[in-house]
Amino acid sequence: MADKALVPRAARRPLRWLRPGTRGATAAGIVLTAVLVACLLVPLIWPLDQSAVALDRINQPPSWTHPAGTDDLGRDVAHRTLYGLRVSLLVGAVAALVAALIGGAVGALAGTVGGWTDRILMRIVDTVAALPHLLLGIFIVAMLRPSLGAVVLSIGLTHWLSTARIVRAELLSLRTRPFIDAAIAGGAGRARVLTRHLLPHVLPRMALATTLMIPHAVWHETALSFLGLGLPPHLASLGNMINDGQRSLLTGAWWASLTPGAAIVVVTLAVAALAAHWRDRLDPRVRAELQL
Repeated sequence: MADKALVPRAARRPLRWLRPGTRGATAAGIVLTAVLVACLLVPLIWPLDQSAVALDRINQPPSWTHPAGTDDLGRDVAHRTLYGLRVSLLVGAVAALVAALIGGAVGALAGTVGGWTDRILMRIVDTVAALPHLLLGIFIVAMLRPSLGAVVLSIGLTHWLSTARIVRAELLSLRTRPFIDAAIAGGAGRARVLTRHLLPHVLPRMALATTLMIPHAVWHETALSFLGLGLPPHLASLGNMINDGQRSLLTGAWWASLTPGAAIVVVTLAVAALAAHWRDRLDPRVRAELQL
């Protein structure tokens, strides 16, 4: 019999992926992959005319022809939900990237320079964190013309705080490590230490924070569109669909709001499950337990 130490861990435990945490991450990955594939292929398979209405099939319940029913203008709810997911996920991903860049820059500056720069930047972070994000986002959008760029800017300027704190905390912890002292003793400047020795250790945490930010950005965009401050009303987005669906609720057409609302919940839970699994993998203690 072969020595157990020479056998790869994956071969010794072929069903290791069936552990509870991994099962949830696998299911979340399958769900997100299916959603992304559907969102990418729907324009080719099922084009949508944003301005088309069908007054002869207003508020029809779910059926074989319309699996999720129709809204108050006769538009297919399932069809528009796929397009709404495209818009909401695009806005969420771009806004999360903008917020990560802003937060990463602020956190890197505070954690690297330190001193009064660190104190001033952290007081700015605390001040912005004390403001309600949704109200601040509404103020930013109200100052601009409602558009995709305004929504992305609103989300990016209100969701960078957590990334800044994470990057700063990681850098402050890494600055005391022996390899940083060795790099400085070897003549490395502040910029080289930051780019070659500090940022590679911070990027995984920063990427995790960005992933966790996407559901928050989707909910933020949905709230703005629901309040009429997001995308133009005729465009299919999850917030606009829920806003339109509340009118249908008065006539008993509950399905107009159910499908986009369920889409938001499913995507949010899937992203959160993947991010939680990734967070556990990044934690050295959890990673050591998983490798046993």
